Amino acid sequence: MSTPFPFTAVVGQDDLRLALLLNAVSPAVGGVLVRGEKGTAKSTAVRALSALMPEVDVVPGCRFSCDPHSPDPGCPDGPHEPGAGVARPARMVELPVGASEDRLVGALDIERALAEGVKAFEPGLLADAHRGILYVDEVNLLHDHLVDLLLDAAAMGASYVEREGVSVRHASRFLLVGTMNPEEGELRPQLLDRFGLTVEVSASREPDQRVEVVRRRLAHDDDPAGFAARWADEEAAVRARIAAARELLPSVRLGDGALRQIAATCAAFEVDGMRADIVMARTATALAAWAGRTDVLAEDVRQAALLALPHRRRRNPFDAPGLDEDKLDETLEEFGGQDGDGGGDDDPDPGPDGPGGPGGQPEPDDAPQGDGDAAARPEAGEGGEPRPSGAGEQSPVRAAEPFRTKVLSVPGLGEGVAGRRSRARTEHGRTTGARRPRGALTKLHLAATVQAAAPHQRARGRSGRGLVVRRDDLRQATREGREGNLVLFVVDASGSMAARQRMGAVKGAVLSLLLDAYQRRDKVGLVTFRGAAADVALPPTSSVDAAAARLESLPTGGRTPLAAGLLRAHEVLRVERLRDPARRALVVVVTDGRATGGPEPVALAGRAARLFAAEGIASVVVDCESGPVRLGLAGRLADELGGTAVTLDELRADAIAGLVRDVQGTRRAA
Repeated sequence: MSTPFPFTAVVGQDDLRLALLLNAVSPAVGGVLVRGEKGTAKSTAVRALSALMPEVDVVPGCRFSCDPHSPDPGCPDGPHEPGAGVARPARMVELPVGASEDRLVGALDIERALAEGVKAFEPGLLADAHRGILYVDEVNLLHDHLVDLLLDAAAMGASYVEREGVSVRHASRFLLVGTMNPEEGELRPQLLDRFGLTVEVSASREPDQRVEVVRRRLAHDDDPAGFAARWADEEAAVRARIAAARELLPSVRLGDGALRQIAATCAAFEVDGMRADIVMARTATALAAWAGRTDVLAEDVRQAALLALPHRRRRNPFDAPGLDEDKLDETLEEFGGQDGDGGGDDDPDPGPDGPGGPGGQPEPDDAPQGDGDAAARPEAGEGGEPRPSGAGEQSPVRAAEPFRTKVLSVPGLGEGVAGRRSRARTEHGRTTGARRPRGALTKLHLAATVQAAAPHQRARGRSGRGLVVRRDDLRQATREGREGNLVLFVVDASGSMAARQRMGAVKGAVLSLLLDAYQRRDKVGLVTFRGAAADVALPPTSSVDAAAARLESLPTGGRTPLAAGLLRAHEVLRVERLRDPARRALVVVVTDGRATGGPEPVALAGRAARLFAAEGIASVVVDCESGPVRLGLAGRLADELGGTAVTLDELRADAIAGLVRDVQGTRRAA
């Protein structure tokens, strides 16, 4: 077994290490979500933590790690009589991104359950992680239903397996740690809220610190055991401090003053629900215990807010997580020291002393409109038209305010990745039929199984009450749910689209659809065309943040190579089908339909469009043509694509949603 990198040897990343240690002291804090770029020691720190966790006493032979001093009365391996146990190290269990539901929660032997009426249960990872650490790398890529099961178990401290009237329950209390790279997509806000703490990590920009990181990494790789031995004393000291903090934790006093500061802070930052208040209280208590104190101070409340609130303030996926520390200090000062408990006396100068004072801070938060005006002024000409910034190119235009869209989906029944957009055959959803299982049985169709076994009971010599079931009798339930799609935007950024008001409206519409794609767990891509060629501004990705950033910085100007844009989009879809063949696509072409440059540009664009129609790719054209004389080129393009067109004037929520409903054949209200 390889020797893990010592926790105390991790360079920097103070917030990450503190958040992990606080959860080791008090697992009730609710776990840690570590967000950051690749190569920032996220996984290294988490794996190193397991070596610091105190040993646990378990009932000998119990597969569910029951505590011998207070065994779980509902343990499937029980009942256990209280008594002496055996000590073993706390486990760290890793949940792979591609894990099945059965691997996570465990599986029942359906054949024995039907034929013998016994609960033959094979424990899953939630049982293995009981009283230890459950680590999910790339948690943002985990299927939603697995994340739901995982977080429900973390919240309730138990895992439930229900199969056709047979149920098993076992204790499952663990330290939950997830890591993710935000560039690969975000977690849903309600799932973000279920993690107690969050930490943003990034690589240091200090050369000396980077040198030390490389030096320690190379030393560990050359001699893991020797490197670990050199840090053994530091590891033992931290391990002892965790144990001491756990013993002190029940004695820590959370006074009314500290509670008032916690409540005021959550209210000031407009955090939804009460989970943030509870997590802050538990975190502040753990901080006091970690510091060896029995009273919670204002500094504990402040640190708890910095760890527990940033990810709960996100109002949409394009808001960067973070906390205004000046506002935090003002709130703590205002509500501190009212009864002597956890007041502001520990920090004599917590108030802001920077320019602007208490009333001036909100201005940067309200800056988008002003920033947009400032960005517009240098290139704005008469009548609001932008001035070119050189070589026929104009600077980026700010997107109009996004709006809520209605349901968009692709026609037919797919078999793609679970999501929230189009109809598909999935592992979860309403039961629509039954089939023979391919591989392991995951969802039993009881009626179909009984129907298949019933004609053979006499031949199989059935004599008792139990049904004689063979493997060939088992039937897998087929279910219909929702899938995520690839929404590929093909945006005309040529000079004919450069009118500021028009391009701002177009960007606002695309931004709105990006928001919808985030909520429905889609992948998105962005192809732009202008000048002499088309570019893939963003390859298909789950990160709508990246798509929004590319859209915002999109310049305009030059000729209109429409055919090149369509051909590039077709190539993107071809490559993506090789990578992800089950995911269906919806193409949204944003253009006025004009095509310039090269011989017969309009005819060439028509031939390119017919490639999409021949392959049955769902598409919609947003017609951006304006002025008193309209050529109707976008409508013709939509006909060639086999899709539908809508004018720029109709770019409202109802209009766009209605258009895509026409593409999908759905007549459902929002």
